[in-house]
Amino acid sequence: MIRYTDQELLDSLESDRVERKESFKGDVPKKARQAVCAFANDLPNHNQPGVLFIGATDNGEPSGLAVTDQLLQALADIKTDGNILPMPVLTVELRHLKNADMAIVSVMPSDMPPVKCDGRIWIRTGPRRALANQQEERILNEKRRYKNIPFDIYPVPSAKISDLSRLIFENEYLPSAFAADVLEANGRTYEERLASCKMIVSPEDTTPTVLGLLAIGKNPQDFLPGAYIQFLRIDGTELSDPVIDEEAIRGALVDILHSTEEKLKAHNRTMIDIVSQPTHIKTAPYPIAALQQILYNAVLHRTYESTNAPVRLYWFNDRIEISSPGGPYGNVTIANFGKPGITDYRNPNIGDVLKTFGYIQAFGRGIATARKELAKNANPELEFETNQSVVVCIIRGKS
Repeated sequence: MIRYTDQELLDSLESDRVERKESFKGDVPKKARQAVCAFANDLPNHNQPGVLFIGATDNGEPSGLAVTDQLLQALADIKTDGNILPMPVLTVELRHLKNADMAIVSVMPSDMPPVKCDGRIWIRTGPRRALANQQEERILNEKRRYKNIPFDIYPVPSAKISDLSRLIFENEYLPSAFAADVLEANGRTYEERLASCKMIVSPEDTTPTVLGLLAIGKNPQDFLPGAYIQFLRIDGTELSDPVIDEEAIRGALVDILHSTEEKLKAHNRTMIDIVSQPTHIKTAPYPIAALQQILYNAVLHRTYESTNAPVRLYWFNDRIEISSPGGPYGNVTIANFGKPGITDYRNPNIGDVLKTFGYIQAFGRGIATARKELAKNANPELEFETNQSVVVCIIRGKS
């Protein structure tokens, strides 16, 4: 990460790489997120970080703001609170400049533009921060084609645009992905909208991406055979015991998750205690919220590249095992897997889709949420078995 001098940060004119705010109150948090979005899009193509600093006036003088741990945490949350998609790469620092403390947010240009904030694509040219017009959005789409992109937006050459569901895209995905006023004012073609959402390569090259097929594909498994969930309900504690329910759950991501959740709810039979307490108490073997979080993580973090293995969800009499193809990724290793604050994303754009459809509220909190829900339900602690090819989560029933 490039370090900035006091002069560059404070004495230069506000530009397409620098923005200043005196505090973090009122509408500043909203404007700060818009600035981060614009820096990530890097429309001028500087290929250098943009800098947002909190605690300085427009002319570069300290505003006297007290930079607290709470403020730094609020700024760090900009990355993972789900308002900016795909997640920006940023750092937050406390710096002592001109004899005063300031909070500095450095934002790297995204490899996957266009980046959206609250369903709007923000850009910056000079000191101006504004919504991208049709031509500017096209430029951002073209920039993406020359970056080192993740597998989830690789093109699938054997697929055609007709393999994507226009009905789902226009009636379900777009209204969730973009603000209503943006859609009303949008004169873009169907192909341009697909490209902006990374569902196809570009308006000129309408080859669907892995993301497009998974999110709105009519039959994604025709092209990604392993992109399904294998569900087994086993009457016993071993794989060799009788199977009482079995299904290979296929379709687009939303269909797969919805169908799997219905399976989980059907088998998670609630028990009623009318003896031990004055009023009857309803309990379930597993908290459904915990099962959902682990399921979403398995679908989000699995590898879709070079494998036909599905996510496996095996429900035994004493436990549930959810296995996700592909071992830990990036910053996450076998040694630190599951530890608080250690996250990375093999499929960041799939994460955006799950956030858009409402399956994820914020990033990096799935395991923590599952642990909390299990503790509330008096279930044992989560267990993980990891290696380079698979991650298995074991959720044990109440004793």
